[in-house]
Amino acid sequence: MPNQPDQPAAGPAPEHPGRHRRTRAEERIADLDVSPTALLAQIEALATERDAALASANEHLALAQRAQADYANLKRRSAEERDAMLGLANEALLSKVVALADDFDLAVDHVPGEARETPWLEGIVAIDRKLRQLLESEGVTPIEALGTAFDPAVHDAISHVPGSGRPEGEVVAEIRRGYRIRDRVLRPSLVAVSDGTPPTTH
Repeated sequence: MPNQPDQPAAGPAPEHPGRHRRTRAEERIADLDVSPTALLAQIEALATERDAALASANEHLALAQRAQADYANLKRRSAEERDAMLGLANEALLSKVVALADDFDLAVDHVPGEARETPWLEGIVAIDRKLRQLLESEGVTPIEALGTAFDPAVHDAISHVPGSGRPEGEVVAEIRRGYRIRDRVLRPSLVAVSDGTPPTTH
């Protein structure tokens, strides 16, 4: 048999001129399922995820708004309670000052005649005047009583006076002065009220 020329060893086929190996990105793109059914399923899944995310965001927003409203309400209630407590403490102190003013009234009313022109009395009157100015600066004013119609909101009647000749229910005597603090009663007036009977004749 004649000698055959040596055959070249088998190996990878040479790449076709003009073609190149696909990159990994290209391979992934080639593997994508772009059929209408697959795309619709993906769109629906994304829409479901979006709706869930929106619902979660709305829930967190509502929780944050409730927390903010609760904090604002707590802050307002705390301020109101603090103001109420300060108001009560202030009224308690002013009630004591009013009681002190009563003592000065009694002292001035019972000064002996011979002492009415003394420096001692002038000092008492000056202190009483300062007390009245202090009360007025805090919004404390006397309640009208004598000669007015009895008002249970501002007067406490401790007796009915017969034969005064005044209309029934009219305040004919003020036993203890009452006071308002702005629009509230700090202390009601203690009064005596006419029973409406005519004056007695002897």
